[in-house]
Amino acid sequence: MTDGMSLRQLHHFVACAEAGTMTGAARRLYISQGAVSVAISQLERQLGVQLLLRSKAKGLTLTEAGRLLLPQARALLAHAEELRTGMRDIGQAPAGHLVIGCFTTLAPFLLPRLLEEFQAAHPRVTLDFVEGSLTDLQQLLLEGSCELAVLYGVDIRPGIDFDTLYATQPHVLLPPAHPLTTRAEVRLTDLAEHDMIMLDVPPSLRYFSDVLSSAGVTPAIRHRTESFEMVRSLVARGVGYSLLIQRPTPDLSYEGRTLAVRRIQDEVQPLPVVLARPAGVQLTRRAAAFTAFCHAMAGRYADPA
Repeated sequence: MTDGMSLRQLHHFVACAEAGTMTGAARRLYISQGAVSVAISQLERQLGVQLLLRSKAKGLTLTEAGRLLLPQARALLAHAEELRTGMRDIGQAPAGHLVIGCFTTLAPFLLPRLLEEFQAAHPRVTLDFVEGSLTDLQQLLLEGSCELAVLYGVDIRPGIDFDTLYATQPHVLLPPAHPLTTRAEVRLTDLAEHDMIMLDVPPSLRYFSDVLSSAGVTPAIRHRTESFEMVRSLVARGVGYSLLIQRPTPDLSYEGRTLAVRRIQDEVQPLPVVLARPAGVQLTRRAAAFTAFCHAMAGRYADPA
């Protein structure tokens, strides 16, 4: 740590970044605005860089140096808190508040089980979560807003490390009266002449387009939507077919209309589900416990039943 820099100063800096104003940070910290301002000025002087831009109209804005420091400051404060807790509770199980991220379409299938089963295995850890897109969750990891995130393992940006939990395979979703429902398996080329409903949440668009293009098929996209359930409802209405990964039980839309699910006959590149973390950041005991739990339970979570 830079000479003279303190955890208190880092705590004040993180509070300012999150609150957006000195007044808001002071309110969070239960100290005066002047004390916050002094702590930030001291930190900036000791580091030799400006961390925050002050504006009466816009409040506080992070500089480039501030954006680089923020995730490291959050990680250091988390480890300091864990050290304090660990020394007090030597030999006891992991404890504290753990925030994980989960890709939006994966969340309904994984998070309820994870919340219940991890909490039962580690009752001293308070598990919370955020949902979002692949891009949003990776940004939250880099900012330190969540310690781990469950994602699909494609388009992972620099600065993110990950371990594969399990692999998934897409299936074809059809209206019950669709001519392809007469087959137990569907070839990708059979879909070329039919309209498609595309789930347009990165990386779904690129992944499903790649799956079809591997068979020489350019999808005839009738509608695009970011809603998993909107895809299913449109298919159930007979508007088109779709490709999806997750499969709710039973095969019904929100309106209660029947859906037909068929396996893909072609050999398709699987889509891995991964547990991601910021590169180079040491996991807290609670995050390490969650990582070990996910790996131990990965086989079960691969099966939605």
